[in-house]
Amino acid sequence: MTQDELKTLVGQAALHYVEAGSIVGVGTGSTVNKFIDALATIKDTIAGAVSSSVASTERLQALGIKVFDATEVDELGVYIDGADEIDHAGYMIKGGGAALTREKIVAAQSRKFVCIADESKLVATLGSFPVPVEVIPMAAQRIARQFAPLGGTAVLRLKNGVPLVTDNGQHILDVTGLTIADPLAFESEVNQWPGVVTVGVFAFQKASVCLLGTENGVKTLVF
Repeated sequence: MTQDELKTLVGQAALHYVEAGSIVGVGTGSTVNKFIDALATIKDTIAGAVSSSVASTERLQALGIKVFDATEVDELGVYIDGADEIDHAGYMIKGGGAALTREKIVAAQSRKFVCIADESKLVATLGSFPVPVEVIPMAAQRIARQFAPLGGTAVLRLKNGVPLVTDNGQHILDVTGLTIADPLAFESEVNQWPGVVTVGVFAFQKASVCLLGTENGVKTLVF
């Protein structure tokens, strides 16, 4: 199967975790788009969704799914999102789609995080994928320098030749050269640096379940 077919497979499998009458936390990205398409087939059985990005909100609404603001909902039963990398403990790198801050907020609001990904995303140790860090622009250069002692090289993410601006009005650094042996400690340290909005390591908001698309079908990992 192609990567696109694997994404469709796990997107459909995630419907199993959607409770009737519930409000569903919905992430961002190409794999999540497949889940949103699948969710549209049962839209009359759910109350709606809370979305982690403008792009996902627009897709949900276009398919006739009501989108609630996160502030309107106390708790979500499940949050379904993809990952750029996930390890065997359920820790993830996320943010390739620039929605990491809102993704982490909705994940923290949910009782269960179901990660949907193809098997290429499963790794032994996080760090091969560049770690996204959303930053306040005035702090970007200093934060970039702070990664050097950790072995990381940080570059400002650009779009059409200018700094990408997130849905929150901030910039993103992408950090290469890291080997993240202790994701909890890494997330704790970087999140404390002044000017960091969110680091794209999801250790405190790790996955509860990962639905992994493989050539032999969907493999379920429980953490």
